[in-house]
Amino acid sequence: MVEQLNSLPVTECLKLCHRVVDGLCGREPPRRGDYNATWSLGEWLKLINTLATVFRLSVGNNSSDEEVLVGLSELSSSHSEAVLNVLKARREEICHALLARTNTISSTILQDFDWQLKLALSSDKISSLQTPLLSLSLDIRENGALKPVTMEVNREELNTLISSLEAANKVLLQLK
Repeated sequence: MVEQLNSLPVTECLKLCHRVVDGLCGREPPRRGDYNATWSLGEWLKLINTLATVFRLSVGNNSSDEEVLVGLSELSSSHSEAVLNVLKARREEICHALLARTNTISSTILQDFDWQLKLALSSDKISSLQTPLLSLSLDIRENGALKPVTMEVNREELNTLISSLEAANKVLLQLK
């Protein structure tokens, strides 16, 4: 779908790419009215979505210049270089916008943690218990306020907690 950029002069291609990045970063995106004569509405939407995806994935995957150029092989060399130049110039800005978008998924952030391993030797019901317990103290920042959370877990509960955190990390890595 990116091959449609070949119909624009290279300077217009640069402007359009910068406007697409502006849209990704929360500023004014390119306006359809400026390109009515060039593309139909369907072509326009596909092109803008494809360009935005190219910029997001290139930054999110930390793609090399060569990898980006391979993805833009449908374009003429001057147009693909124009897209790559916009990407190079605004990579950090796109990265900040992607991080901000990811952070809006949840406003809760783990600020700090502390742990302590205990061995429960007995309880009021069992005279010999010998069970390891983990005391976990979390400092969570939620909407700017620091909230302490403390929990005590046994081995099975700890394994479940670790599995849940690993699954959450996997999802987070896929979002990047």
